[in-house]
Amino acid sequence: MSKTVLVLVETVDDYLPLLEQAGYRLIRAQTPQRRAEAIAHRANEIDAVLTRGPLGLSADEIAALPSLQITCVIGAGYEQVDLAAAAARGITVTNGAGANANAVADHAMALLLAVVRDIPRADASTRRGEWNRVISPSVSGKRLGILGLGAVGLAIAKRAAQGFDMQVNYHNRNPREDVPYRYCDSPLALAQASDFLIVATPGGANTRQLIDAPVLEALGAEGFLVNIARASVVSTADMVQALRSGVIAGAGLDVFDDEPAVADDLKALGNVVLTPHVAGQSPDAAQDTVQLVLKNLQAFFSGEPVLTPVRA
Repeated sequence: MSKTVLVLVETVDDYLPLLEQAGYRLIRAQTPQRRAEAIAHRANEIDAVLTRGPLGLSADEIAALPSLQITCVIGAGYEQVDLAAAAARGITVTNGAGANANAVADHAMALLLAVVRDIPRADASTRRGEWNRVISPSVSGKRLGILGLGAVGLAIAKRAAQGFDMQVNYHNRNPREDVPYRYCDSPLALAQASDFLIVATPGGANTRQLIDAPVLEALGAEGFLVNIARASVVSTADMVQALRSGVIAGAGLDVFDDEPAVADDLKALGNVVLTPHVAGQSPDAAQDTVQLVLKNLQAFFSGEPVLTPVRA
């Protein structure tokens, strides 16, 4: 018996045939209107949902899907999926932990290099016919703080330590026993021990605004912030003020509070590099992500444990 998957994500279209080839029927609903229509008119057909963290799946939507058994989230974050509502119904939730870690880590390092070395402004001025040879800080040999040492954080740490000879410090909910990096017991302590701070922790209530004015002050006037996680982890108001006033030197951002809108205050700043939430997107990452979804679906519908469960 074939199963039907409601697809809400809009970033892995090229690899969705992997699910169809395995026998799954897909309902593509990648706009708000199509999503609402599919849930209203085809609810009884839907056995599984494929979503991503910011798109989520609400309690009302879960209640409206009587046949729903499993929700698969691409990427590590699942902040807008109502885990309590899913648990109350006995619905399994999985995420894509690790599937796009290399792509995100590559992008984190690219943002760090771009903002520290002032690459975008150097490029723009050179195209204008100018020759502004501004001296920018080095990255190699500096202290890197990583907030969140999961799959993405570990991939960043590997690149920083082995590729750039950086001293890596980190903060997690709990220290890890399997890494050589130095643990800091708070975001504030991490910022104090860092020249550069990369945010790599999931979003959600437990990590909301972990990076605020005191943390940015601790990072300091020569410090740089990179966020490839979720905008909610950083107080945007505090960050904008810190960037304007020289409390920190600059920031590289791939995530924003109200995507796809980006605050004018951020766009007006010259010491910020902005990208449109693309850190986790590459052909390799998309394929690996869908393959992990397929493995989770196959395991679940075969009565076996899923590979990457999310618990309420």
